[in-house]
Amino acid sequence: MSSEPGDTPAKLADPVAGSLGAVPGGAPGRIGRFVDSDILHSFRRTPVAIASAIVALVIAVGAVGAPWIAPYDPFDLGSLDLNNALLPPIGSAEANPAFPLGTDDQGRDILSTILYGSRISLGVGLASVLLALLIGVALGLTAGFVGGRVDALIMRVADVQLSFPAILIALLINGVARTVLPLSTDIDALALFVLVGSIALANWVNYARTVRGSTMVEKNKEYVLAARVTGVPSWRIMLQHVLPNVTGPLLVIATINVATAIITEATLSFLGVGVPPTTPSLGSMINGGNNFLYSGEWWLVVFPGAALVLLCMSVNLLGDWLRDALNPKLQ
Repeated sequence: MSSEPGDTPAKLADPVAGSLGAVPGGAPGRIGRFVDSDILHSFRRTPVAIASAIVALVIAVGAVGAPWIAPYDPFDLGSLDLNNALLPPIGSAEANPAFPLGTDDQGRDILSTILYGSRISLGVGLASVLLALLIGVALGLTAGFVGGRVDALIMRVADVQLSFPAILIALLINGVARTVLPLSTDIDALALFVLVGSIALANWVNYARTVRGSTMVEKNKEYVLAARVTGVPSWRIMLQHVLPNVTGPLLVIATINVATAIITEATLSFLGVGVPPTTPSLGSMINGGNNFLYSGEWWLVVFPGAALVLLCMSVNLLGDWLRDALNPKLQ
């Protein structure tokens, strides 16, 4: 391997370090550029973003690690004891220290159920946002690049869908899917897939409109015209040239839409058309606890509702910070 006159011994000895970390006497690598980036600098100077990230991280770790962190397994019916039903949280006279947040009408530990329920809510929210992102980017990129009747058709469908609240669209799609499925189909086994699909189909419009507008600007620039002149296929121009330059705002939209998708899942589960009753989610827990609210068992609603509020608020605040951090006018 030949060496350049300006190469340092450290750079020649460890090329990996030269690409990832800072090299003595040389320019910083990818890790160094990230540490010195404007986004990380903005994050360190924003206490609200730091607090929101900590709350979201704690909930996410608790949800992902629920099988190892939760004191009990709410899915294990053999471990349930009806003698422990409706125990109040710690601080009450009848509280049991083994159940710090109390129990429900089946004797399930509320803390364990919240951890498992957050897992379902987070999984549905992230999966539906990813699916909506894929659908919206594909349709928006096609509409903006192809134009003409294709653009008109996709945008008219988007305009019609925007005339209805997302929750009504999700309810409609969810109901149609449950009706179309054969009677022999196990609805409960497919409930999560139907829920993810209905939320995604209700939220793809924002991505499609954003990508379409950016694509219409990018497709008339010189690098796209040069690619066309050299005979590059249209699909390759869209994927390799236009798409990387129109995905900037999508990160902010996706972050905020995670909280929206979680609230939509909780709403559908509260209405009884979301996850099966045997599957704990924050929405189904609030729905079940609502039946006991007026009899004094307030903890069945308050603690799952507080977890839902903290999760959605932290994600929304992170999305607001990310929008400001990526806005060049505020730099």
